[in-house]
Amino acid sequence: MNRVRNQEIKLTSGKKRYFKYLKYPEIPLDISDVYIMTKIGDRLDALSYQYYNNSDLWWILIKANPNKLKRDSFFMPIGIQLRIPINIEPIVNDFEKLNF
Repeated sequence: MNRVRNQEIKLTSGKKRYFKYLKYPEIPLDISDVYIMTKIGDRLDALSYQYYNNSDLWWILIKANPNKLKRDSFFMPIGIQLRIPINIEPIVNDFEKLNF
């Protein structure tokens, strides 16, 4: 899985390639949020596919759990409680407004 496959590639004046900076919306608490405990083998992409049917939405889990997850790894610590937002339509809409 390529984590940046949907990111736009830009060129500097010296023709060096770089990825466009993406902005992520804040994710407020919601009554529909689900809480789980992580276990061996849990990965951000697999959890986002399990809950959202889309492994590219892994960033929602990171933004919803800023003090528990790092952006530099799909793997997470075992035994931590994660908040999983269920009502993601407004989150995805906000993301698209910020970036496209």
